[in-house]
Amino acid sequence: MTRLRYFAASVVSTGVVALVCSISLVSFAGAQASTTTVAAAPAAGHGPSSKTDLLARGEYLARAGDCIACHTAPAGKLFGGGLGMLTPFGTLYTPNISSDKQYGIGRWNADEFYKMLHTGKSRDGTLLYPAMPFAAYTRVTRADSDAMFAYMVSTPPIAVPSRPHDLKFPYNKRSLLIGWRSLYFRQGEYRPDPAMSVEWNRGAYLVEGLGHCSMCHTAINALGGSSASKAFEGGLIPMQDWYAPSLTSNKEAGLGEWSIPEIADLLQAGVSERGAVYGPMAQVVHDSLQHLSDEDIRAMAVYLKSLPERSGAPPAPPTQQVTEEKNRLFPLGQKIYEAQCAVCHRADGHGMPPHFPPLANNPSIEMDSAVNPIRMVLNGGYAPGTAKNPTPYGMPPFAQTLSDEEIAAVVTYIRTAWSNHGTPVTARDANALRSALLY
Repeated sequence: MTRLRYFAASVVSTGVVALVCSISLVSFAGAQASTTTVAAAPAAGHGPSSKTDLLARGEYLARAGDCIACHTAPAGKLFGGGLGMLTPFGTLYTPNISSDKQYGIGRWNADEFYKMLHTGKSRDGTLLYPAMPFAAYTRVTRADSDAMFAYMVSTPPIAVPSRPHDLKFPYNKRSLLIGWRSLYFRQGEYRPDPAMSVEWNRGAYLVEGLGHCSMCHTAINALGGSSASKAFEGGLIPMQDWYAPSLTSNKEAGLGEWSIPEIADLLQAGVSERGAVYGPMAQVVHDSLQHLSDEDIRAMAVYLKSLPERSGAPPAPPTQQVTEEKNRLFPLGQKIYEAQCAVCHRADGHGMPPHFPPLANNPSIEMDSAVNPIRMVLNGGYAPGTAKNPTPYGMPPFAQTLSDEEIAAVVTYIRTAWSNHGTPVTARDANALRSALLY
């Protein structure tokens, strides 16, 4: 139902870089769903008056949960599963969650579906791998779960068995998940904060629940878990080689300086005056967020804007070696930038937003990890085509025309020009990402 990090992953993007938001994945013997009473979509606060309304609501919530992206393989049938997800532990394959009674969830009932979302256990009690973001979906209300289930079982049955996972030993032993759950899973529906507005609570529900944004925007450890105290502080997405930036730190994501409309535009249209989404986040916007109502998108923006600003320790002053490397690469990078990049991003780095993002004073360019800008220069990319941005502009790839040294030079230039405070990158950094998977 939505994004893959250690076991699943996700992110928002700003600038020429992807502030990746993720791809998630579900890994259970057959089902998923989601959303809340803190304002239901499409008609907040009102229960469905007919079966048609219930199915429409369920489809909307499935979009909010981004279920199609993971449970529909390329060129495959809706919810037929079979999408392979690489993880450090092996390959997970998304299950069939269509209405098929033999291979999908056609024999499930609403109680079993809600139990799966709420507890992270399949109908027979099997523990689900945390690629299925049940740690977030546990927040989904019963009413929303029932709507999701009604929609799921109304879709055409796909008579295709789910493909078994191909996990390394000992990760193929589900009994180990007992330990993971004790460390990283806290069961319970979302409870509105009475001190906050209805809009804020709706946004919190969507971000923390269906959207499971923290799965990519929180660093994950060797066990595939993350610390609640580090929620939304960002981290590298394993196996995908994109960096999901912090949503709490001005230094990395800069949301503290963004307006609510700018955040909302990025989430729903894929572009804003501040930046554009690329990489896995582009898929999230295309398959999920663009389909949400203006009210729900604004609620998410309001909640994200309220996340505390944690800037962390101030950066250490550059060493003499770092300064020398920057000075060595800067002239070559400037020459390449003026020849290849300035026509869109302007010589002063201010860009031509929303289609050509600014690079000057862009937190996504300056953040500690240079993975995203390197990947954008190597692979290029397009913002997603959305209802509010139907003809997106793109960036061409330079992997075939620039050497590793030249890639390092131009990325170093944009990270250190115009008073940007990034650090230089090396040819080795560029070379390491040439083999990264494309989406």
